Amino acid sequence: MTPLLIFSSFIVYTSLIFLISRLTTRRRANNEAYFLGNRNSPWYVVAYGMIGASLSGVTFMSVPGLVRAEQFSYMVLVLGYLGGYAVIAYVLLPVYYRMNLTSIYTYLEKRFGFASYKTGSFYFIISRLIGTSFRMFLVVIVLQRFVFDSWGIPLAATVALFITLILLYTFKGGIKTIVWTDTLQTTFMISAVVVSIVIISRQLGVSLPELVSEAGSRGYTNMFITDINDPRFFVKQFFSGMFITIVMTGLDQDMMQKNLSCRNLKDARKNVLSFGAILIPINLLFLFLGSVLWIYAGEMGVTLGQEQTSDELFPTVALQYLGVVAGLTFFFGLVSAAYSSADGTLTALTTVFCIDFLGLRRKPGMTERKIKQVRYRVHIAFSLLVMLIIIGYGAINDEALISKLFTIAGYTYGPLLGLYFVGLYTRWNIKDRYVPVIALLSPLVSYILSINSKHLFGGYQFGFEILIVNGLITLLGLLVIRKKGP
Repeated sequence: MTPLLIFSSFIVYTSLIFLISRLTTRRRANNEAYFLGNRNSPWYVVAYGMIGASLSGVTFMSVPGLVRAEQFSYMVLVLGYLGGYAVIAYVLLPVYYRMNLTSIYTYLEKRFGFASYKTGSFYFIISRLIGTSFRMFLVVIVLQRFVFDSWGIPLAATVALFITLILLYTFKGGIKTIVWTDTLQTTFMISAVVVSIVIISRQLGVSLPELVSEAGSRGYTNMFITDINDPRFFVKQFFSGMFITIVMTGLDQDMMQKNLSCRNLKDARKNVLSFGAILIPINLLFLFLGSVLWIYAGEMGVTLGQEQTSDELFPTVALQYLGVVAGLTFFFGLVSAAYSSADGTLTALTTVFCIDFLGLRRKPGMTERKIKQVRYRVHIAFSLLVMLIIIGYGAINDEALISKLFTIAGYTYGPLLGLYFVGLYTRWNIKDRYVPVIALLSPLVSYILSINSKHLFGGYQFGFEILIVNGLITLLGLLVIRKKGP
């Protein structure tokens, strides 16, 4: 595939996104539509669109590439998601709907106080800025290498182009637009996986059942790691998946804002439970794609360069070996991953900052027009901030450092887990002004335990379950600052 063909396809796809944005903002493109989609989003559309938002570019490229090293052990984490979605559906969503929340962190103010409220919002903003910028960087860097480098266009210009386009189509419609664009993006991401598997099967001259059998014979389908000291030990993976879902979906404004746009609690609950069930076969499909890609690479002599990682196996095979149809389908899926990683986040960040930090709906004299003007400025400011962070990743050009930055983002959800657990399951009354101190110390103590775990715990290594440890430390800290009486 030539760079011109790829870029032309990008223009066509982006035009389609803008058409959807236009159709969804022709009527009632007001603040209520931006924040909550007028609470009129069909639950099945939200559930389907959330697949793309949940998977993002990390799943799209990293999960298939990791199969050779980690087999299907990632699937145990996915199975744990189901428990997490049950908690969201039957514990968190009823609270959010009963309190008629726009920003879910308003709950913390009503339960604990002003400092807890600001702490929750702050941690969401930090974690989303770091995580989304990294996810988008993974996608943009592939497009840069396969398209824009050949034209001499710098990475900064590529990032600016993407952020500008995302800013334009989410600027007016907000969550009302994103619910529908996520549906299109999910379709292209799944199509890219299916088309790639079918074309590889034909090129190798083997049937799909034979590919499944070959993946099993090579050990790619091994799912359960029984070594308790391994970070991927299956028990740790399962419970980690459960708690990751609770915090990164149920306590995340980006994901919950889509759920709160549903017509009522019943529809939102159906959305969450169906979405959780769909994720199991979808992730299994991505893992199967990874095994197929590695089988194809071995048979066809596909090799990655010294500077390339396993993340680049999928784009290398799709764009250079499988032909135009597979290449275009992959490209559309890749761009979908880039858009879905950033559009919902920009809207959620704008919502949290406007509602939680600026208090636009509380200030007297704030008309619909004034709120919209402030919202526009905040949306642009966050777009520029995300762009600068992505460019910074490219300037660092240190994969290990970037990985560490992404890992640090996971620590920010621990304090949220502890705060919401205490709020929902205890009657504690805490000294609200000390909550920011506990929220800062908890991730720090968790990180120290993680890097010294082998020495402290006889060879035991923390994996994703460090999130649970982080939440427990927060809970203990809140116990220390607890007041007498409920």
